[in-house]
Amino acid sequence: MRSFMQTAGMLPVLVLLAILFQFLSAYGDTGTFNFGVGRFLTSANLPVVAQLASINTVLATGMTFVILTGGIDLSVGSILAVSAMASLLVAGSVNYSVVTVPIGLLVGLGFGLVNGTLISALKLPPFIVTLGSLTAVRGLARLFGNDTTVFNSDLSFAGIANNISTPLGDISWLAVIAIVVVAASWFTLRRTVLGVHIYAVGGNPAAARLSGIKVWFVLLFVYGMSGLLSGLAGLMQAAQLQSANGLQLGTGYELDAIAAVILGGTSFVGGVGSVIGTLIGALIIAVLANGLILAGVSDVWQYIIKGLVIIGAVALDRLRNQGGART
Repeated sequence: MRSFMQTAGMLPVLVLLAILFQFLSAYGDTGTFNFGVGRFLTSANLPVVAQLASINTVLATGMTFVILTGGIDLSVGSILAVSAMASLLVAGSVNYSVVTVPIGLLVGLGFGLVNGTLISALKLPPFIVTLGSLTAVRGLARLFGNDTTVFNSDLSFAGIANNISTPLGDISWLAVIAIVVVAASWFTLRRTVLGVHIYAVGGNPAAARLSGIKVWFVLLFVYGMSGLLSGLAGLMQAAQLQSANGLQLGTGYELDAIAAVILGGTSFVGGVGSVIGTLIGALIIAVLANGLILAGVSDVWQYIIKGLVIIGAVALDRLRNQGGART
């Protein structure tokens, strides 16, 4: 029961937010509270929310692996940008267009493994390493594109940004990809020996090392996974926009990913959390972004509210840790 409450603890918040924005969107149109005429809980808007949450879900899933070990990855937004830029540049060449997707994934994986190597082999603090990567990789993204926006309207993988028809209505392939990533990650963490080792390293690295777990390999894996999923998110973003800008693309995405992870119940100190909770956290952030727009809230207040949500997520994590210590 405790595990279930920790995983689904923010699900009631998600439901309450959806109901709230249904009322607020109705009020913005009619001036009276009429739940039935709201624009949020509609077949036209809910797929938009799912698509809005998809990229952050993929990034946050990779972040979950890292935070479960007690680490942090601030470079996911920059890796997303450089992966998208690399895929667009390769797609522009007829001779190499077939390797566009592998190139984007490998670029993300490569930068993730660099972070993991510096952290696991040289014992450098994850915050410092990934903060440096955030800046350095962002510079590479700008360098690859000559500090301009790169366009390509003929991407071989552009179809993943399209919708598919289901009995429940149209849904974006991006949302489907996000669900597949969450399912595969859940299986890895909950049904494999490697997943057990990840939780063990996050719970007590010294004890994990003494018990025979290769802590260096676990750290290399989680940062490589974070980089790989950032590369995938870069491909998703490139397919959606059919363009990339090294300066702007992915900026601030790391904050949304961290907020989704913490809102979903994963502890900053490591060893506790679930990707299912992360999915709920990413949906909360997407609901906030979409609902505030429908409610007519100004762009300035959207930033303020999102910042308060991030602070609240950290405060919630602190309260959860204190509660766990008492029990």
